[in-house]
Amino acid sequence: MLPPPARRELQGQPSSRASRAAPPGAGGLRSAGMSRETAFHPRIAALTDDWMDLFGYAAPAVVTGTSEEYRAVREAVGLMDFSMLRKVDVTGPGALALLDGMLTRDLTRLRPGHIAYGALVDDDGKMVDDCTASVLAEDHVRFCGANDRDAEMFAAAAAGTEVAVRPFTDDMPHLCVQGPRSRDLLAALTDDDLSNAAFPYYTFRDGVRIAGIPVFMTRLGYTAELGYELWVERDRALELWDVLMEEGQAWGMRLVGMTALDLLRIEGGFIIGGVEYDPSVSPFECGLGWAVDFAKERLHGRAGLERDRTATTRRLASVVLDDGGDEATAAPLHLRNGGAPIGVVTQAVHSPLLEGRTLGLAQVHRDHRSAGTAVVAVVGGREVAGEIVSHPVYDPQRTRAKEKS
Repeated sequence: MLPPPARRELQGQPSSRASRAAPPGAGGLRSAGMSRETAFHPRIAALTDDWMDLFGYAAPAVVTGTSEEYRAVREAVGLMDFSMLRKVDVTGPGALALLDGMLTRDLTRLRPGHIAYGALVDDDGKMVDDCTASVLAEDHVRFCGANDRDAEMFAAAAAGTEVAVRPFTDDMPHLCVQGPRSRDLLAALTDDDLSNAAFPYYTFRDGVRIAGIPVFMTRLGYTAELGYELWVERDRALELWDVLMEEGQAWGMRLVGMTALDLLRIEGGFIIGGVEYDPSVSPFECGLGWAVDFAKERLHGRAGLERDRTATTRRLASVVLDDGGDEATAAPLHLRNGGAPIGVVTQAVHSPLLEGRTLGLAQVHRDHRSAGTAVVAVVGGREVAGEIVSHPVYDPQRTRAKEKS
């Protein structure tokens, strides 16, 4: 059954993430008026004047209305501009081995055409970025993250080798098409086979033609729904936008702002830099412990990762509160019986899935992250009761994202 709409509209207020989203190396924290513009900005600016800064770029906060945008993704299809994510091509002899040594996942297990999601950490095993790596061949890996520091680290590792590191973020903007009807919409615009058998979850295709426009297409997303990313050459970006907007009318597509995306990501349990982690946080504390492969021969930051696997005590969880909404962001959490502090809410929203109740992601002590743990959050100086719940709350098995029909 589809989730019900929110009890109230969340109009026009930028996400609390706006003031914290720019990672180290991305130019610092800036207002949306000072942010860089993506290739799609001229089209988006005709639809909204409500902006926020996301990783140094201007991103729409609200377009038509947060509830409407949220429902489009959960029930039909939503379109999002994710061009601000940093893109890096690593090429040449030894490219796969070099990037495999830098990331926490074992990329050598991937066949060409497949994607791995994991973490990039610093020398001490602390978070730099959560990211994806798409393996085109042993001499070509395509990286996507959100931090300028990523490319700098790769370039330093490649010094003196035949490996080339090329950042190309602005050369190839990209759109996310997300929702249960996303495949139908895209299938109407291409002759390529988009069936699950031909194009499964966490794979990519290079050279898919959408209405004749070549794109690099990945099957993944940030919403816990069936979805795709479309990377396109900059000089054809607006052409792709126009094609999708025209065809999308038949499928109930809506342009989605970052405020609605917060609802989707928090329900789906997805993390973001500057909120769930910063350079002081280990992968184990922000929900990426599973993505650290200690069996790899080369693992950047191994000593720190080995230490933090047991030395750190906080772990990612979901928490439902009786009240608070966005104001519960950054609220300390205590055990309800006994009052001992156990963690902090990283970000909270009024969840449409929970009929407007407050849902947050949180970092809590590993001994108290079991569903049903009674907690109290200190929100604006008052105590609000709640409990730790199963994480994530929306489709934990990712059955919708892996939709096979």
